[in-house]
Amino acid sequence: HDGTASKQADIGIAMGITGTDVARGADRMVLPDDNFATIAAAVEEGRGVYDNLIKFLVWTLPVSIGLALILLTSVVLGITLPALPVHLLWVNLTTAILLGLMLVFEPPEADIMQKPPRDQKTSIFDLGMLMRTGLVSIIMLAGSYWVFFYEQSIGASISQTRTAVVNMVVAVASAYLINCRSLRRSVLSLGLLTNSRLLLGIALTGLVQVVFTYAPVMNHFLHTAPIDAAAWLRILGVAAASLVVVEIEKKIRCAG
Repeated sequence: HDGTASKQADIGIAMGITGTDVARGADRMVLPDDNFATIAAAVEEGRGVYDNLIKFLVWTLPVSIGLALILLTSVVLGITLPALPVHLLWVNLTTAILLGLMLVFEPPEADIMQKPPRDQKTSIFDLGMLMRTGLVSIIMLAGSYWVFFYEQSIGASISQTRTAVVNMVVAVASAYLINCRSLRRSVLSLGLLTNSRLLLGIALTGLVQVVFTYAPVMNHFLHTAPIDAAAWLRILGVAAASLVVVEIEKKIRCAG
């Protein structure tokens, strides 16, 4: 009877110690310690993994689309490329490893077990996700061209200009990673040190970009050039503005 009931249930749960062999073979979940509290712990862990997967997708989609738009816009308008394809490949490789991967270590949010069960028929690509993707992609695109034209207007070389653009893209991706630590709550409510690996990833990304900008071997092979402190201030200003804009969008969307 246990086996028949388990097959009819949405999810069968069997006791690993006292349960029958038939029940353990038929059920989708087996409790090795016969402790029902293990179910709650498993649900919390599963929700945390799922949430972090969604956060990674919400982070990586706008960044990837923004990179594509930078190239596509220059081709369509017939203007000078603000960044070379090899530069955008560099951004994809470094940010995916040093930034996106760090969302895996994001701890579960405090209210994760208070949320209702997720409808399996609901797509993760809802209107909110599409709007966020569009917003961040546009910020990255607009920021890139603002940096590009501004640096050109003050007499920077094409290599310096492109280097500034690449650093701006990485800075915005880093700021947006902080936004994505929670899709509903303000980053200020999460605690600065609750994901130290994420901060380490951002720090390592900054170090890698310094090498990208100033190392002679990088200047030679990737056609980059050193930029001055004022350019860095403009880059960080765009990144800070993007972080604030996304937090405002988050607050408006969640309030609605």
